Amino acid sequence: MGFAAAILKKGEGRMLKSGGQWIFDNEIASVMGSFENGDVILVRDFDGYPLGKGFINRNSKIRIRMLTRREQTEINEDFFRMRVRNAWEYRKKVTDISSCRIIFGEADFLPGLVVDKYEDVLVVQSLALGIDRWKECIIRLLKEILLEDGIVVRGVYERSDARVRASEGMELHKGFLGEAFDTLVEIRENGVKYQVDVKDGQKTGFFLDQKYNRLAIQKLCKEARVLDCFTHTGSFALNAGIAGAQSVLGVDASELAIHQARANAELNGLSDTVKFVCEDVFELLPKLEEEGEQFDVVILDPPAFTKSRNSVKNAVKGYREINLRAMKLVKDGGYLATCSCSHFMSYELFTQTIGQAAANVHRRLRQVEYRTQAPDHPILWAADESYYLKFYIFQVCREC
Repeated sequence: MGFAAAILKKGEGRMLKSGGQWIFDNEIASVMGSFENGDVILVRDFDGYPLGKGFINRNSKIRIRMLTRREQTEINEDFFRMRVRNAWEYRKKVTDISSCRIIFGEADFLPGLVVDKYEDVLVVQSLALGIDRWKECIIRLLKEILLEDGIVVRGVYERSDARVRASEGMELHKGFLGEAFDTLVEIRENGVKYQVDVKDGQKTGFFLDQKYNRLAIQKLCKEARVLDCFTHTGSFALNAGIAGAQSVLGVDASELAIHQARANAELNGLSDTVKFVCEDVFELLPKLEEEGEQFDVVILDPPAFTKSRNSVKNAVKGYREINLRAMKLVKDGGYLATCSCSHFMSYELFTQTIGQAAANVHRRLRQVEYRTQAPDHPILWAADESYYLKFYIFQVCREC
C-alpha cells in the first residue's frame, strides 16, 4: 500500500465540511503519492489543512469515502473493532436487537457496508471497494463482539449483488461466508413470525427499516377491512391481521413474494383473515374502485420509484397516481398509511405530491403521524442518502 494525499479544489468539500461522508471526483484538484484503488488516503483542503482519511476509488464518481476526520488515526483492526462495537452498543440502546440492522454504512462511519442480523444469522452487503477488503475482518470482529452478549452467530451470507457495485468497478457476488446453513430463517417482530429468505429475498431478505411503522398501524386495524398494496412478503398485512383486522387483502406483482406472504400468514395462523393476490397495484386499484370497494385502512409501501435525480418527475407521477387511487378507496373517516423509500424523493416533494393527490380527488387529510426509518437505520445529518424513508399516516375525510 502506497501513501497518498488528495488535495481538494478551493471552495469544494462542502458536503464533507458540513458533516457528510463523500468526496466526489470533481471536487479533487490532485492526488499526490502512489496508491491503488481501495487504499486509505489522507484528504487535505486546498490550503493543506488535514480533513481526515478515507478509501479512494478512481472507478467511482464517489471518489473518496471518509472513515475518520482525524489525521493521526490508524486504519487497522483496532479501528474497525471500535467502529463495530460502537454500532452494536448503539443498537442495544435504541431497538429490539433480535433482528436488526447492525451496520448501516456511512451512518455508522463504515462506508459502503451493510450488515443485517436475523436472529442468529448475519447478512452482509458490501458496496464499496475499500470496505470490501476489510469485510471478513469486520465480520470476525462482529462475531466476537456479539459473543460477549451470548449471541452465537450460526452463519453468514453475503448479498453483494446490488448493481451499484458495478459503478465501483466490482463484480456482483452472493454466497456463504463460511459454513453453509439453511437460508430460510424464522424471525419474530412485533409479535409476528416471518420466514426470511436471506438468499433470494429482496435486498438482504427483509425490510427491517419499517419495523416500528408496521407496529404503528396495528392500533388502526382492529376489526377493520384493510388493503395492503406492494405487500412484498406480507409484513404490513400480517401486522394488521395480528391486531385483529376483520379482513386483509395484500397485493404484490411478484409471484415469489406472494408465495412467501401466504406461507407467513399460515405460520401466524392468519390464513383465514389475511389473503393475498398477485396483481399489478396500478391496474388493481382502478378495478376495485369500479367495483365500489371501500376499506377502513389502505397501506401503500411501494418500491423506490426513483433511484436517480433524472427520474424524479416520473416518480412524482407514480406516487401521485397510487395515492389518489388509494384515497378513493378509503371510506370517509378511514385511514391511509403511505410511504416513499427513495432518498431522491425528498420529504418536501413527497409531502407536496400527497397534497396534490388529495386535492385532485377532493379529500381532506388529517395527519395522524409522520415517521421515518427505524433507529437501527440512523439518519446521519448532512449525509442525505441515510435519510430515505418517509412514512405518513392520515385520516381521510370527504369534503364536508
